[in-house]
Amino acid sequence: MNDWIVYSIGFLAQILFSGRLLVQWILSEKSKRIITPSTFWTLSLFASFLLFVYGYLRDDFAIMLGQALTYYIYIRNLQLQGEWQKSPKWVQWFLYLFPVIIVVYAYNNGKYDINKLFNNEEIPFWLLLLGIVSQILFTLRFVYQWLVSEKTKTSQLPVGFWRMSVVGATLILTYAIFRQDPVLFVGHIAGLVIYVRNIFIWKKQLTYES
Repeated sequence: MNDWIVYSIGFLAQILFSGRLLVQWILSEKSKRIITPSTFWTLSLFASFLLFVYGYLRDDFAIMLGQALTYYIYIRNLQLQGEWQKSPKWVQWFLYLFPVIIVVYAYNNGKYDINKLFNNEEIPFWLLLLGIVSQILFTLRFVYQWLVSEKTKTSQLPVGFWRMSVVGATLILTYAIFRQDPVLFVGHIAGLVIYVRNIFIWKKQLTYES
């Protein structure tokens, strides 16, 4: 596939990721507290879908791993907000099964295998390791968010989520620089600003509440 098509898919995913943050940030600024709109999770899901495809097309295991781990957490948050149930059943099943189908299909047709995942000549092992660690840390923020949301039975973005976002995004930016990946770089440099801003909103929220 042509590089421009691959990069277009990646940039579209990052535009959606940035869009979710802008919507969340604007609503939070207006409310003077951290807001978690359903649009945030809807855009997250479709962006994750596209970035998973992008990682697959670039033979980048770190990107695929990061998206696979968060994909279903986005779906769960939509369920908690009652939005997932409004989608047609065929859409639900398609989104449920897509990541599994593409990996199984590619593996069984010899296009993708374990050796190819871990032995990409363009990604030295140390850089692959940095990418994996970065993605896992960045993903853990959503595991934390998910656990808090399950405990309260409400979809929310606690301050710990934003703190982990800052650390994870910084590491991914480092990976993107060495990997020379403009999609990751542009997406996370923009997100980092909003992550930091949400921490400040949370601090102001505490001041108003006290």
